[in-house]
Amino acid sequence: MVSTEELNTSESDAKPGPLHHWRAHREKVAKNPALDMTYRIVIGVVGFVVLVVGIICIPFVGPGWLIVFAGLGILASEFEFAHRLLHWVKKQYDRVMEWFLAQNWLIRGIAAVLTFVVTVAALWLLGSFSLVGGWFGLDWPWLERPFFK
Repeated sequence: MVSTEELNTSESDAKPGPLHHWRAHREKVAKNPALDMTYRIVIGVVGFVVLVVGIICIPFVGPGWLIVFAGLGILASEFEFAHRLLHWVKKQYDRVMEWFLAQNWLIRGIAAVLTFVVTVAALWLLGSFSLVGGWFGLDWPWLERPFFK
């Protein structure tokens, strides 16, 4: 077993990395209350925006969950509640994926088809098909979204 003293001396002997520089910068910011509050507000806004974008992207094929975890990670760098929430969401995600991967091919196939249908419906409602179709001169009425024509 490694003692705390040995761990501290081995860490201090190593070259300081980017994390060390970030922590040192963060400690300097924390010494100024106004700057610290501004920093926390900026991190909160950026993290919240990334989180919302991730939640919106979950139904689409792509990095929705990755963006959610990135948003929570940004928030967790400054806020304890977000740190706890990040670990809880990751645990729940891992449980669901473990369950999903344990299912037979029929259930996974149905889930894949449903994901495809939700993605196509969302892209159609957002007008993506008419946009891309317009690039190629395809002005077919059924490509247009049903709302906000």
